[in-house]
Parts: sequence; C-alpha cells; structure tokens
Amino acid sequence: MSALRRKFGDDYQVVTTSSSGSGLQPQGPGQGPQQQQLVPKKKRQRFVDKNGRCNVQHGNLGSETSRYLSDLFTTLVDLKWRWNLFIFILTYTVAWLFMASMWWVIAYTRGDLNKAHVGNYTPCVANVYNFPSAFLFFIETEATIGYGYRYITDKCPEGIILFLFQSILGSIVDAFLIGCMFIKMSQPKKRAETLMFSEHAVISMRDGKLTLMFRVGNLRNSHMVSAQIRCKLLKSRQTPEGEFLPLDQLELDVGFSTGADQLFLVSPLTICHVIDAKSPFYDLSQRSMQSEQFEIVVILEGIVETTENLVVSGSHVGC
Repeated sequence: MSALRRKFGDDYQVVTTSSSGSGLQPQGPGQGPQQQQLVPKKKRQRFVDKNGRCNVQHGNLGSETSRYLSDLFTTLVDLKWRWNLFIFILTYTVAWLFMASMWWVIAYTRGDLNKAHVGNYTPCVANVYNFPSAFLFFIETEATIGYGYRYITDKCPEGIILFLFQSILGSIVDAFLIGCMFIKMSQPKKRAETLMFSEHAVISMRDGKLTLMFRVGNLRNSHMVSAQIRCKLLKSRQTPEGEFLPLDQLELDVGFSTGADQLFLVSPLTICHVIDAKSPFYDLSQRSMQSEQFEIVVILEGIVETTENLVVSGSHVGC
C-alpha cells in the first residue's frame, strides 16, 4: 500500500474486491459505512479474464494439428515452462547418448575395446575402454573441456567424419533449444503484470456527456513508449437474415479522432468513451444494460523503455 501511495500519490486510493466479483449492498437506514455487506454476484464465463488470459480453446482440429509441427519453433515457445524444460533436458540427453553410442560402436567394430592396453596399438580414440569412457570423451569434446587424456587419432577416418557430424549436430541443437529458451525468457508477459486496470467501469456525466469510464495505471517507473489503448465490445447478435454471430466485435471509440487513445502513462489515467449516437450503448437503458450479455475487453500496447520490447496487455472490465 505504501509503495502504491509513493508511486501514485495520496490522491489515489487502492480498492480491493473479492475474487468472485462481489458488490456492495445498498446502505440501509440504520447502517453505517462499515456495516455494508458484500452481495455475491453470479459469476459468468468470459472470453477474456481480468488478467488478460483468453478462455477460448480450439477443438475438433483433426488433421490440422500437423500445422503446429510445421512451425515447431513457435510451438515450443508457446508451450508452458515445464514442457519446455522437459523437452530441453530430453533432447540433450538423447543426443548425448546417441553420439556416445556412435563413438562406442566405432571403438567396438575396430576392436579398440580389447586392444586398448596394447603398447604399440593406435586406437581410434585413446583411452576409450567402454561405454562410460566413450560418453566422457563425447562430453569433453562437445563441451570443449579437453582434459587431454582422451583424444582422437589420425588413424581413424571414420572417427574424423563422426567428429565433424557431432560438431554440426551440436551447433544445430544448441541454436534451436538455447534460442527457444532465450526468446521465452525475454517475452514481456511479466511486464504486463504491472499494468493495472479498473476492476469495474462506471457510467457517469462528464463534460455534459454521458460517458463510460475506467482507469489504467503503470506501477513501474520505466515508461511505456508509444502507449496506445483500444476497447472492444464482445457480444452475440443475430443478423436480419437469421444468422447467429456468437462473438461479434465492436470497436469502442476512446479518442481515436482526437488522439486521446495515445497515452502518456506516468500516472493513472481515466479512459473515456462517450455514449453518443455512434456508441453501441446508445440504445441501452440502465435496466437492459444490467441484463445484457456483453464484455468490454481493453487492450493496451506499448514499447518498454528499458528493453524496447513490445508489450500487449489485455483485461476484461465489468460494468
């Protein structure tokens, strides 16, 4: 609380609500402000949660799932961290065991395992007696450790070819997996956690016009460059031809013509949508708005000043 006051000043208050979206019961004749009771509201299923997570899941894809494999790199980046770590460890383990087995096969076919201790015999890889020693040789060469105890000789052309293949394969695996992990760690999703939206939107008079208003704020000291905000109204409707549209998207004007959608987000700002003849809420009364099934999705995008990464933060705002 003190940190928020230092950031936003004493003029702003932090209002906490319950996770179930509870509201305040109207104050009775003998009740004071501290005697107000929370009245639970019916929880609705939303397309977008308050934290910006989309609740839509794709189903009945059938053979279309192969398209995810065609863009394998993006698929790995989109996976959860536990699956990324599992694939990371599994890929390296399988690659190491496979290459160590190849070195062991070469030593076995040449008879180096039985002649390794012969004084005048030159093996393919010196001091490789069994599979553990072949595995250690591969790790030493792959990790460029080079203890000098195990080394490849010039009497083994197949070993030289395998060494070149090992170098190419190792570079490909490192570039693919390490690049995937780096991009996943550098994603600006966590930066969006410090972009706060109002829990509820309000409709009130402002400048003589009926206006839908909500607030947005940035908790960090680093600024959002070229911050822009957009609002979408999601609702179902039926066309005059009888077609049912379960997810019709309408744009809410939050200052496109005046440039008010371009934000200088150094303190909490109030975003306004004027309910005029062009607004989707123009024909709705207070009673019909309470019973109407719709969602207001707010999208805030901008560039982080410190990392120059594009951040897109979304939230569901309830009326």
